[in-house]
Amino acid sequence: MDIWAPAKTALRFFNSAQGWVEVQVRRKAGTAPSASMRALVARLYISGEGLELGGLNAPLELPDGVRVRYVDRLPTEELRAHYPDLDMVEVDIIDDGERLESIAESSEDFIVANHFLEHCEDPIRTLGTLTSKLKPGGILYMAVPDADFTFDRDRPSTTFEHLVKDHTEGSQRSREEHLREWVRLVEGKGDEEIEARVRALDDMGYSVHYHVWRMHELLDFLTRTIDELDLQLTMEMAMRHAGEVICVLRRSGSA
Repeated sequence: MDIWAPAKTALRFFNSAQGWVEVQVRRKAGTAPSASMRALVARLYISGEGLELGGLNAPLELPDGVRVRYVDRLPTEELRAHYPDLDMVEVDIIDDGERLESIAESSEDFIVANHFLEHCEDPIRTLGTLTSKLKPGGILYMAVPDADFTFDRDRPSTTFEHLVKDHTEGSQRSREEHLREWVRLVEGKGDEEIEARVRALDDMGYSVHYHVWRMHELLDFLTRTIDELDLQLTMEMAMRHAGEVICVLRRSGSA
């Protein structure tokens, strides 16, 4: 496999279906390294018809012949009002990506959730929901920022115990705590500004990075959640590239 131009490098990695795979990667001019790697991984794993959650201005570049519907919590015009400087995809389905109540069970060949999981207030429930919407053999494709390479670098990692408590007791219990940490450690507000800013963000329903992971912590979270919920998911591959962790998981069973 040999794609794009001009910066050509060899990439060799292991995946459970094919063993060691070697590909030639050539980045399309003007394309960010992370986008090129995401597209390469998509060519290896994604086919058929599926969904992308929160694609906004950076939808995944998908292989030819793949059909995707874009899901977001707001219609396109409202998103454009929130982000007037972004050129974004048209939203096909308005739904809460953590619940996907409008999507039939076992209906999708793939679901793409890039830079989505960290915005979820209950990532454990979300992982269960996304799994349930995939057909047997379907692919869950995620890119999640590694906190050490983002504006979250000064924030403590979210523990598995915290996530379990959010899942069992309701995520609203810790929403203000997450917003307060965001305002203090990401926005850099002083003590006298924090509470007013937290109230403002909460009132507008602003979506921050509620949860924070480094690569090994993210993989531990996924593994433990799959085990705790007895999800029919297997990890096909995981890699860190350009400050994010790309994970490909497959729902068990034959398509």
